[in-house]
Amino acid sequence: MIIETNQACDLVIFGAKGDLTKRKLLPALYRLEKHKKIHKNTRIIGSGRANWNKKDYVKIVKTAIKNFLNEEMDQNVWEKLSSRLTFCNIDVYEPLHFLELKKILQHKKNVIIYYCAVPPDTLNSIFIGLGNANLNLIPARIVLEKPLGISLETSKKINNQISKYFLESQIFRIDHYLGKESILNLFALRFSNSYFFQNWNSHTIDHVQITVSEEVGIEGRWNYFDAMGQMKDMVQNHLLQILTILTMDAPKNITSKSIQYEKVKILRSLKPIDINNINKRTVRGQYCSGTIKGKKVLSYLNEYGANENSQTETFVAIKVHLNNDKWLGVPFYLRTGKRLAQKYSEIVVVFKKNIVNLFQNLKLESSQNKLILRLEPDTNIKFNFIHKTPGLDQEYKLDNSYLESIDLHQKYSENLIDAYERLLLESMRGIQSLFVCRDEVEEAWRWIDPIIDAWKKTKKNTLQKYTSGTWGPKNSDLLLIRDNRYWHSFN
Repeated sequence: MIIETNQACDLVIFGAKGDLTKRKLLPALYRLEKHKKIHKNTRIIGSGRANWNKKDYVKIVKTAIKNFLNEEMDQNVWEKLSSRLTFCNIDVYEPLHFLELKKILQHKKNVIIYYCAVPPDTLNSIFIGLGNANLNLIPARIVLEKPLGISLETSKKINNQISKYFLESQIFRIDHYLGKESILNLFALRFSNSYFFQNWNSHTIDHVQITVSEEVGIEGRWNYFDAMGQMKDMVQNHLLQILTILTMDAPKNITSKSIQYEKVKILRSLKPIDINNINKRTVRGQYCSGTIKGKKVLSYLNEYGANENSQTETFVAIKVHLNNDKWLGVPFYLRTGKRLAQKYSEIVVVFKKNIVNLFQNLKLESSQNKLILRLEPDTNIKFNFIHKTPGLDQEYKLDNSYLESIDLHQKYSENLIDAYERLLLESMRGIQSLFVCRDEVEEAWRWIDPIIDAWKKTKKNTLQKYTSGTWGPKNSDLLLIRDNRYWHSFN
């Protein structure tokens, strides 16, 4: 069992030369240093196939932080961080190379954390190398990045491989959405406010919309993305994680086991989507050329390195139902896509109409209250309500307005941290509640696989083209219009 602690760590980064490390991990470590959250005796050990010494590695880290930090580097902070750095030249396919890493690690009593910022096909070699060198013993921890496989079968294979060398309590599977402040705020909103706690069910909620919209395309990652698609890259992890937190029952406590148990229950309650209902429940699309913020952008099939015959989806919309009493009859509409009109993530909870309506003849009699949870780019909460407009007219006149919460980014700007900062810190502390357990990963794939299989088998559910800079294929609107509902307009 991993004991939660704040003791010194040796953080070993496999994939020290990679894009994820440079863009996310190194800036996050700098900011943790700035906030004095790293133990004074913690070391950071980059590893990879490179004939670098400490001086070389320090120079490379400094360049990466400057490029991706989005703020001026503080020299005092940098000096403290750079003093922690060292490098170990490892070819993970050479088991004897791990003995060189062992020499670096065995002179300290620090807790060892292995961060695997590497492609999935590299993982098993790392597991074997660490195991053969006895570098896998408790209290060592290992952090795994997504994707954990591309199907249930491949996910199980990776989990079976790592379970030969590490216990579940040692494994920290990252979904960086779980480290976002806005996602964590869902717990507080749902379980600390009696109004929402008492009314968070099918008796009061009509339907829910979850949108994760991106302006960017594939950003030079053609080979990776074309093998994955938006369903595997975004829905299987990020959107399903948002859905589980949004719908889960209150856990017994805020420990990792209690939270993960409730999330797994939701994933197991997802009603199947297969070849029998694939056309009514899903829409998939692929972006064409268009204009975003006044700039012309290429179509997916004209991106660098593209295969012009690709059928990979860059947009997905799904109508989801849960097979449990709490959410019986409530549809959840999920959509996510690239090259859309705006970058934003939002949850819209639409409440049911009143059974008794005194204003049936008025213009807004069909309006419904909405709770709008903006996750990014800013973080705020709005509640849409109907009220009487002031005046001396004999008849009532109604209008829509918003009660709006504070912008958390403005009020707590000094305290807001990046998801990777939080997740790195939680792995150092040994706290797994913001990480994904094996059952979550596999249950998500168990639901996703039949959808992907049905797309391959049916010819009627063709890939819909959509112009970059729009809100996706027109069929995604029909997904709601058939239910006499509409996507909430971004504003």
